[in-house]
Amino acid sequence: MKSKIILFAFLIMSFSVIAQKSLVNLSSVLSEKFETTDPLLTKPYIDIDEQRLLPSPHRFVHGGFEGTGTRFSFYFPSKEKYEGRFFQYITPFPENENISQSSTGERNVIGFSNESGAYFIETNGGGATDFSNPMANDATIGAYRANAASAQFSRIVAQEIFGGGRPFGYAFGGSGGAYRTIGGFENTSGVWDGVVPYVLGSPMAIPNVFTVRMQAMRILKDKFDQINDGLDAGGSGDMYAGLNTEEKSALEEVTKMGFPPHSWYDYKNMGIHGFLVLYNGVVMADNAYFTQDFWNKPGYLGHDHPESFEGARLQKDSKVLKPIAIDEAVKLGIKEPISEADRGSADLAWKAAGGSGAGVPVAFEISDQLPEIDFLGGDLFINSGEAKGQRLQVETITGNKVVLAPTNAAQILAKIKPGDEVRVDNSNFLAVQSYHRHQVPGSEYKVWDQFRDADGMPLYPQRPMLLGPMFTMGAAGSLPTGKFEGKMILLGSLMDREAFPWQCDWYRSRVKEHLGDKADENFRLWYTEHALHGDQQDQLGDPTRAISYNGVLQQALRDLSGWVEKGESPAASTRYDIVDGQVITPKLAQERKGIQQTVSLTVGGKKKVEVKAREKVKIQAVIEVPAGMGKVVKLDWDFDESENYYPETTTLKKFKEKLVIKKSHVFDKPGTYFVTVRVEANRTGNADSPFAKIQNLDRVRVIVK
Repeated sequence: MKSKIILFAFLIMSFSVIAQKSLVNLSSVLSEKFETTDPLLTKPYIDIDEQRLLPSPHRFVHGGFEGTGTRFSFYFPSKEKYEGRFFQYITPFPENENISQSSTGERNVIGFSNESGAYFIETNGGGATDFSNPMANDATIGAYRANAASAQFSRIVAQEIFGGGRPFGYAFGGSGGAYRTIGGFENTSGVWDGVVPYVLGSPMAIPNVFTVRMQAMRILKDKFDQINDGLDAGGSGDMYAGLNTEEKSALEEVTKMGFPPHSWYDYKNMGIHGFLVLYNGVVMADNAYFTQDFWNKPGYLGHDHPESFEGARLQKDSKVLKPIAIDEAVKLGIKEPISEADRGSADLAWKAAGGSGAGVPVAFEISDQLPEIDFLGGDLFINSGEAKGQRLQVETITGNKVVLAPTNAAQILAKIKPGDEVRVDNSNFLAVQSYHRHQVPGSEYKVWDQFRDADGMPLYPQRPMLLGPMFTMGAAGSLPTGKFEGKMILLGSLMDREAFPWQCDWYRSRVKEHLGDKADENFRLWYTEHALHGDQQDQLGDPTRAISYNGVLQQALRDLSGWVEKGESPAASTRYDIVDGQVITPKLAQERKGIQQTVSLTVGGKKKVEVKAREKVKIQAVIEVPAGMGKVVKLDWDFDESENYYPETTTLKKFKEKLVIKKSHVFDKPGTYFVTVRVEANRTGNADSPFAKIQNLDRVRVIVK
């Protein structure tokens, strides 16, 4: 029945477009109406105007700007649904303009936008970033100029289709897209009326959030299970128990830098994340750190404590036997094809960097077997042949296979031949792990206080420049100042292991410096509990440990439009304190504020209980939605009795802002079980809507004897 309704709607839209003039034929007329001060993006054109059924019925308009690589896609709803606004997605780095066409379910941003009375915009940001030569890109085009020009032209197209006045415009983007969203908002006027940046880093995030994490991963690789057990429901609460001096120091260092300890639950899968595409930029900007200082000079870990790297450092000379292209690499299981879901997402967009053209090697088979070590990344130095003196970035090693990162220049790869002498070396990757100690910024960055003495001076030698602001400039086109026209709702995730949560507060402080007492008239900061950097459920690892923030993002866009267009003030900013780099929020929703419900699960009134097999266990969930922010619509219970996640779902018929749910369960077999309840709420109390579903969870430990 649902498919017939969609098809009927699609046919109606198709007939309505037939009756209109094709926008392709009107391209030159619409282009003449376009006014801009941008000297490059001056002549927009349209090359596609058609009705599409998937992922939701819409009118698809595609085009670009003559003489440039900038391309855009506009997705228009029916006239009946259109309410005079657009939502525009800003990707983490320039990608392509067709990313959202494969989105489904709650991530169907085209359907969400159209159901919210908006048309949807995405662009390629001016064209893909060259990660083999990051300094070659004009940062301002990718940061905001391509997005701004496309947004402005979309208004002309929308008025041609729907009539009416100027459409309101709202942009949103996460991770690198948050930098770019804020960069565009702060550096333009009249383009966007409001924005929702999410999982935002500070100008000191890169590379430091990754380096301190990789250091902890190396030193604590055998201790994470006991660390997680101490932190988990019913645990001791002491994550330092059983650690030696070096291990305790590493965990303390990464925690004070802001890494949320509860995020270590997924340590086996987190890897080095986006640092994969940032590493070359660090080496290019500060080569002397790696080649001259780290291993040779006092004050650097490699010189002062070489014993820390025993068994971790690899320097292996060998010869190339043959190159391996992508198809063979996939068959060998050493590479995975990039999924469309990963492209452009806040968490995994970096996977699509570089690409793998036909015939371009993605790996090399060498003449020697490589040792099995904890290899987070490294280099392949070419010591003979046509490419002698070049360095290639290595992602992983396995047996006698060297798997390359997607950041190497194709022209260098093409020069490497069988018989060429090479060295596999991870010395630089080990060295970079303490780089943050040598990047101490101003006093406003409190998490670096651990690297300052009593007089505020750095404890370690400092590098000639701070790299973080340089990387931020590359993403946003400028450094964030907190100065903007319009309204902003900033979203942070309390378990974000890539953009540590305190960084949202850093930007909030900049806004307060600019707006003072009027900050609340234009700015909100909402934190989401149990949310990570990623926005897809399948990125979260264990669904009993983390939730998607996508529903919060969607509700924020709707609330932002109501704030701008109708003066409807959104929920207050989340209340929190920052203690030793960690963002601490109140336990109850009415005290915490924001829009996410709180969940408290107990067993026998505690977080842990010991029972006998087949003894009834009494479990209680207390759920509270902030006043006026919606109602609980669904609960998913998982009793940890299967390797897979098969929740028992309860859909509520009477929706409430606060409720207490009592449940009992019997465990037949001895063991340790973690019982979890996942809770969904939304503003309308409609359990069937796929959009704006706000999630949270809690868990308890049950030991069955």
